[in-house]
Formats: sequence, C-alpha cells, structure tokens
Amino acid sequence: MTLAVFFGCAFIAFGPAFALFIFTIARDPLRVIILIAGAFFWLLSLLLSSLVWFIAVKASNSEDLRLQRDLLIFGVTFSVVLQEVFRFAYYRLLRKANEGLASISEDDHSPISVQQMAYVAGLGFGIMSGAFSIINILSDTLGPGTIGIFGDSQYYFISSACMTLAVTLLHTFWGVVFFDGCERKRWWAVAVVVCLHLLVSGLSFLNPFYSGCLPPVYIITALMAAWAFFSSGGSLQNLKHLWTRGRNDVDSS
Repeated sequence: MTLAVFFGCAFIAFGPAFALFIFTIARDPLRVIILIAGAFFWLLSLLLSSLVWFIAVKASNSEDLRLQRDLLIFGVTFSVVLQEVFRFAYYRLLRKANEGLASISEDDHSPISVQQMAYVAGLGFGIMSGAFSIINILSDTLGPGTIGIFGDSQYYFISSACMTLAVTLLHTFWGVVFFDGCERKRWWAVAVVVCLHLLVSGLSFLNPFYSGCLPPVYIITALMAAWAFFSSGGSLQNLKHLWTRGRNDVDSS
C-alpha cells in the first residue's frame, strides 16, 4: 500500500511536468540546457533565502512560538521575492544569450524565441521547486506508519501532491507572463506575478484545511494558464483550429 501511495503521489506531482519535458524539451539540447540552468537559478535563490532564514532563527528566541511563526512568514515572503529576483536575473541572462545566438546565426535569427525560453525556464523553476517541496513527503509515504491514525487528515499525501503539481505548473505560467512583461515593459504584469506567487505561498499556511487551500490555488492556475497562452501569442482562433483538426483526425480514424 505504501508503495502505491508513493508512486501515485509522485505521478500526480510530476506526471504533467515529465510529459512536457519529454514531448517539448528533451529532443532539443538548447532547451535542455536552459531548463537545467533555470533549475540552478532556483536553487541559488533557495540557498540564499535558507541562509537568511537560518541566521534569523538562530539569532531569535526559540521558545517564543509567536516570534518563530512570524519568522516563518518572513522566510516564505523573502524566499518568494528572492525567487522572482532570480527569475528576472535569468531573464536578463537569457536575453543577452539570445542576442549572441542571433549574431552568430547565418540568418541573424536566434534558434529559440523569447517565448520558448520563458516556457522552458519556467518549467525548470517549477520542477526544481516541486522536487524540493515534496521529496521528504514522498519518502514518508514509504512508511513505517499509517497516515491519519492519530486523527490527522488522511488526505495529507494526496493534497501535497496536488499542491506540488499546481506550483510546478504555476512556475511555468509565471515564467511566460514574467518574461513577456519584461519584454514589453509591462511592469504591472511582473508585479501581478510576484503578488500571485506570494498569495499562493500564503495559502499554504491554511493547511491542513485543504478545502480552503487547494481550490483557490487551482483557480489561480487556470487563470494563469489562460494568461500565459494569450501572452505567448495564442488566440481563440488557434483553439478553434486545434479543436476542428482534432475532430477531423478522430472522424478519419
């Protein structure tokens, strides 16, 4: 049973991200490099924010529970802001790299667009963020012990997996919208991404009240998916064409 829970939660958390990687990134070496570099930038932000939080905890009174909770809220807020700072730094780095690729290209065009770089970089952020948020939880699913035996929620593992899935996808969508905002100098879009990131992270404090945490997160995910789709050049006409083509393929088969 524990093995089934482990693989079930792992597939829920990383199944869509793994599928995106296999079908849209794995065959292109440049995209793989951008994804790995994006994951590395997220790791750097985590390292710095963890260092600041560790110093703050060690310098405070560990017996003051209210202070420790305030420090936890400060740590989450600081981590989110730092992640977005590193996202911007990665955007600037990729922008310079893209100009360099265009300059050495025969047709003066980069082999990858800014929208594609935003998608790949965001997925790199999301995969690494998801891995760090659920790896310890997945190890606990292997036992020993039974979740909820002392009256705690039995939905802890499945809810954590669903939350990880949402955050992984959100980082991908945030990356697309963030890069688009930087490209077009729509700083309000960048600010919205930062605020939504703070909101989603803040909603995690509602746990174990999962019914109050997960639905808002998935509503934000759906809205961000639509925003990322249109900001990357998508349109209703594209969706209509895709739907028509899909139906034609089904009818022909």
